[in-house]
Amino acid sequence: MTPTPMPHTLDRSLTIRAPRDIVFRYFTDSARWAAWWGAGSTIDATPGGRVYIRHPNGIEAGGDVVEVDPPSRIVFTYGFAGGRPIPLGASRVTVTCDDVAEGTALRLVHEFADAGARDEHVQGWRYQFSVFANIVANKIHANAADLVDTWHQLWAEPDQDRRAAILERTATPSIRFADRYSAVVGADELLPHIAATQRFMLGLTTRREGAVRHCQGTVLADWIASSADGQERGRGTNVYTLNASGRIEAVVGVWW
Repeated sequence: MTPTPMPHTLDRSLTIRAPRDIVFRYFTDSARWAAWWGAGSTIDATPGGRVYIRHPNGIEAGGDVVEVDPPSRIVFTYGFAGGRPIPLGASRVTVTCDDVAEGTALRLVHEFADAGARDEHVQGWRYQFSVFANIVANKIHANAADLVDTWHQLWAEPDQDRRAAILERTATPSIRFADRYSAVVGADELLPHIAATQRFMLGLTTRREGAVRHCQGTVLADWIASSADGQERGRGTNVYTLNASGRIEAVVGVWW
């Protein structure tokens, strides 16, 4: 039987701040697949394996895996159990993952026999890619609160060797920091800047207040600055940019 032509394509791309092997696991591991699509969803990432999606509203979709080449590429058929807007197996999805400086370049090409069916999926994939980006980022940056607390500890650490060690494990070498008193780039600039802060703002420390707020590698965290006698001297919010490995690459501090 001649395969049905699928000349109408939907093409979406997204850069995710996460390593490629972690991103691709969401297409091969049922627990991660379900975290994205909804409880009960499963995927058997072998040729001929079943793809099953159960949306939170109960709508069921899926197909069969055609090709898989971890962690680079997976191809599967796609349709809806109810037959609308397309039946099971009536379209084909190709997902590719490539390494880029920011993390992973994710590309999805969805092929359809009918242009109308393609158009009905445009907003759906726009939304699902947004969900996917947040699911992966939440996994990568699950320790964001601990990272923020370590950043505050860094500024209070009196020993220069320990400061350097803390900075090395929590931030990139090209770390950027800006606030009312700071405009520095690189660990070699930040470390002496912290030492100077301890000298000229003797006894001043900061600590996180409340929960962090995180979205796709950007973290907001409020803080309080106190003097050595425990008196509050200021408040503010830090905006942290995290890289694909979960380290801090930039911080902007806004004093209230």
